[in-house]
Amino acid sequence: MTPIFPDPTEPRANSMTAGITPIRDLDSRRKESVITEELTIEGKIEGSGNVRIAGKFKGEVNVQGNLVIEQGATVTANVRALTITIAGQLEGNIEGATRVELLETGVLTGDVVADSLTVAAGSRMRGQADFGWTDKKTRTP
Repeated sequence: MTPIFPDPTEPRANSMTAGITPIRDLDSRRKESVITEELTIEGKIEGSGNVRIAGKFKGEVNVQGNLVIEQGATVTANVRALTITIAGQLEGNIEGATRVELLETGVLTGDVVADSLTVAAGSRMRGQADFGWTDKKTRTP
């Protein structure tokens, strides 16, 4: 038999908040900023989170997280990030990354200084690449 008045000491599901992630859980994940394919932005991106670019960006990128340049995106910038994945086009230099991944659709025009460089078949690159060196003089921190 279902009681008319529920016991106030028992937890209840709230249909208004079902499926919503608590704020404390969101803060524990690394944040990602997105420049969507409809946007064209010029300026400077700095911070500790991750950045995903699907549109057009011109300027400078300096993030302590990961940078993803989506297929169809165009970036004209010097870039510093923890890891960089290129599926679109990047015109500019990459410095200090632990890993750079140039995907099949990726195009890079610029120099790379990184711990690791992965180049997929079909991708294109024009520039110099320094990677795999443990000597810190050859790598910008």
